[in-house]
Amino acid sequence: MKPFPLPPIKPSTPHAVEHNTALNVSHLSWVIDGKTILSDINFALPSGQMLGLIGPNGAGKSSLLRCIYRFVRPTQGTITLFNQNIDLLSPKAFACRVAVVQQDTPHYFDMTTEQLVSMGLTPHKGMFDTNSSGDSVKIAKALEKVGLVHKVHQQYERLSGGEKQRALIARAIVQQPQLLILDEPTNHLDVRYQIQILELVRSLGISVIASIHDLNLASALCDSLLLLDKGEVCAMGTPTEVLTEARIGDVFGVCAQVSSHPQHKKPLISYFYGYQHQDVDQGILMPNHDLSTFKGS
Repeated sequence: MKPFPLPPIKPSTPHAVEHNTALNVSHLSWVIDGKTILSDINFALPSGQMLGLIGPNGAGKSSLLRCIYRFVRPTQGTITLFNQNIDLLSPKAFACRVAVVQQDTPHYFDMTTEQLVSMGLTPHKGMFDTNSSGDSVKIAKALEKVGLVHKVHQQYERLSGGEKQRALIARAIVQQPQLLILDEPTNHLDVRYQIQILELVRSLGISVIASIHDLNLASALCDSLLLLDKGEVCAMGTPTEVLTEARIGDVFGVCAQVSSHPQHKKPLISYFYGYQHQDVDQGILMPNHDLSTFKGS
């Protein structure tokens, strides 16, 4: 079977001029009880592009996203959204511009799928406003886009994991954000749903920053990547620039071979094995070992 073609990959321009920048993070640091969680983070997300946030567990990916969507306040630094400091935006104004999909789907026991998706309209409504026929059209189109029309009246809690994530993305579509933030949205999902959800997000044509655990998914579907380790930026650029064998070894502590993917020609990472057979007492093998020691072990 021939693989489905990927969406066209736009050229990445991480250092785009200011008026084309959706999100700019400058000298951001976050310290809690004397412990540095994030240190001097700097990057820019060009408008309309998808930025993948990658790094090992504990690198600070979720912490950075929480600072961006104002769940926590950084110790220092500034975050601007289309040249506006996010600290100056009211909660309503911020919610009209930014939508968030977290890795753990929340519980909505008394809601149908349609009702959950309609929550995306809330930032655009007054206290006593009700949904109009135009709102119903927006909800229906969002459900169609994520392939959940047949689940419109089903209880949200009875959806599968992949369906719940698609419903949350439909809610974000209805919210009409300028920036979509996703914190490992494919966590715990089957491979098909992982690809499907990220392809869906990419097809929206809005600015996206997503924390992604799978490096090959990040390589295939992101315009640019931001690599974090120990709360610091290690690299930012195109997948080809960021995902080198040496950098993967240094940051993730594994031995890998990077080649060109046969479909999209971006980096394809193949991992070597055998870490538990040698130097166990010294912890994880570092990739400066001869590759032949990993083959056939």
